[in-house]
Amino acid sequence: MEQRQLEYFVALAEEQHFTRAAERCRVSQSGLSAAIRRLESELGTRLFERTTRSVVPTTAGTALIPHAREILAQTAAARDAVVRSSLQLAGSLRVGSEQCLGSVDVNLLLERFHRRYPAVDIQFMQAGSAHLVDLVQDDELDVAFVGGIELPPTLQTIELGRRPVVLLCPVDHPLATRSSVSLSALTTSDFVDFRPSWGVRRLNDAAFARRGLTRAVRCSVDDVHTLIDLVRRGLGIALVPQHVAHKPEARLLPSVDLTPGESADWVVSAVVTSAASLAPRLLEITEDPATEEPPQAA
Repeated sequence: MEQRQLEYFVALAEEQHFTRAAERCRVSQSGLSAAIRRLESELGTRLFERTTRSVVPTTAGTALIPHAREILAQTAAARDAVVRSSLQLAGSLRVGSEQCLGSVDVNLLLERFHRRYPAVDIQFMQAGSAHLVDLVQDDELDVAFVGGIELPPTLQTIELGRRPVVLLCPVDHPLATRSSVSLSALTTSDFVDFRPSWGVRRLNDAAFARRGLTRAVRCSVDDVHTLIDLVRRGLGIALVPQHVAHKPEARLLPSVDLTPGESADWVVSAVVTSAASLAPRLLEITEDPATEEPPQAA
């Protein structure tokens, strides 16, 4: 088994979709598919059940997942140790992130950066994506991890991943049993959403505005877990990036796909100022699959 094969395997196991896994790995879909077939041939068993709608790990594939992740993590730790022993940096790095972005595990990213460059002082804050972009533009942050908003062309931008937006609703909601739903069908329901500075809120507002639709946001929050809890308690429905619906706290809540084209994808990016000398050292770690956010446990 080669490391690249394991990277592709983990991405496909987590995304359960060939196109999204290929985009995440920055490889063609045919290249990823060929690598998975070679891995299955080498191991002598199918690792995925493929259908027209999804790709689900088999029993053998599920058994391989924790071992593949551990191998990738050990490889990343070894790489960090080599960098640390060969290059020492000092200074300060100012980092911001919206909460629970998906696509990248920012806390793990900061941990790995600290392992590589222990003499660098890391200043970290969390806020809504719109506010973080303003701070980067005002040179109050060196790099920010954001999602769901239009980014100014004056900033260097690196896309880290994308997910569809889905409907999260209480178990007794009339739409809970639908396979898909349009935005126009949601206008009579109360919503729980994030405050306006959050990328998710801006993405949702823009989707309704493009169709000339209005909705009632009854509760605005600043925390993902609070949003999930309020939906569970029946205060409203929510439109969230797909990874939020997979969190353990949301496991009992119905998740309904939106009709294709109803909303733009949730796109996660890193934005950085050209003058931030240490930011490239942080961003180079994002290309390592060991820093990608794993799926939430069921």
